[in-house]
Amino acid sequence: MQHVLFYEVAGLPPFDSVVRSLQSSLNATLESFAPLAGKLAYLEDTGDVAIACSASDGVKFVTAESDADARRLAGDELHDLQTFEQLVPELDMSKLPTSVLAVQATRLKGGLAVGVKVHHGIADGKSFWIFVEAWAAACRGETPAATPCFDRSVIKWPGGEEIARSVLRTYAPNLPVVPELGLLTEERKRLTRRTFTVDAQQLEHLKHRITRDGEAQSAPLHRPPSSFVAVIAMAWTFLARCKTSAADDGDVFLFFLADVRERLDPPIDAGYFGTCLTGCLVRLPARDVHSDSALAAAASSIQEEILKLAEDPRAGWEFMSLMKKTGIDMDRTMNVSGSPVFRPYDVADFGWGKPRRTEPIRMNHDGQVALVRDKDGRGVQVSVSLHQPAHMVAFKSELLELLESQMHSIN
Repeated sequence: MQHVLFYEVAGLPPFDSVVRSLQSSLNATLESFAPLAGKLAYLEDTGDVAIACSASDGVKFVTAESDADARRLAGDELHDLQTFEQLVPELDMSKLPTSVLAVQATRLKGGLAVGVKVHHGIADGKSFWIFVEAWAAACRGETPAATPCFDRSVIKWPGGEEIARSVLRTYAPNLPVVPELGLLTEERKRLTRRTFTVDAQQLEHLKHRITRDGEAQSAPLHRPPSSFVAVIAMAWTFLARCKTSAADDGDVFLFFLADVRERLDPPIDAGYFGTCLTGCLVRLPARDVHSDSALAAAASSIQEEILKLAEDPRAGWEFMSLMKKTGIDMDRTMNVSGSPVFRPYDVADFGWGKPRRTEPIRMNHDGQVALVRDKDGRGVQVSVSLHQPAHMVAFKSELLELLESQMHSIN
């Protein structure tokens, strides 16, 4: 996982002072997040991968300078991916043992970028932002709100350790060498990426539109759509329309990862630090996304999958196998990362104000969407990656048409 946080010069101390504050507060934070200072290591005797910590371990902290303009990077709808990638630290994860955390502070023209890279093997998105929140609090001289829990035994799953080893044997058979990720890197460079915001007022009217459309078609939703369901239904509908026609007799797909901390039995404390995810796969006839009730049909199918998740939160845990067994067409699949419950603009104030913008760097797939709560704390920021520029133009056109029509209905 790689994220970059942009801050503009107003209110910023001198760069050297910023770096000292970030470094000292990071050291203090790692006292509670000690595994992040360790290394991910392969234990040949057991076939496990574990976090090994020693007194000589540390975290790579890079300082850099760039002529890039902070205001432009933080304000552009279109991503300057080449510059973005220079704002996160390099960390070779192709072979174990490997460090699991690296940080970079970059002085920009008119501002600052803080880039953070965390190995996905030890943290999911929720854990990532738990760490950033604790680090920012320490930098402000405050005590973090919660102490993280690293005890994997709180997840009650018979045979869980052997299941973990079987996953490693299947998807990383050549440990300590990790499967090559170069193809994903090259693919990422060919993608067009943009970020849009659905503000609080637009979001409420989107939810109302979905509910109204469902009732009009005598197919009401199970419950009023959440922010996640509403935004994902909208994005999925528009992306699927880019790639299919109303006469298409095939299916379109949606894949997302869900946090199951509170859904397991017994539930896990929200402060659990690690990965605690399951996969959710949704299928819909392509013709449905071209109908007048497309938004409601998409939202209803997403809700149905979430209801299944509540019944059996472990059902989709082996999501890579799930994708293969189902035989889905990746060209017709939207892949979602992040969540509106992630609040980077609220938690990443290191003492010089909220970030002007935050973006994920790793969006590797055509049709990937990344979500966080927006800067105002009430809407949703939506980052989109697509291979075909024409598809991005069509997506933006659909989005603007919907949002403008909602604003006209308000007025």
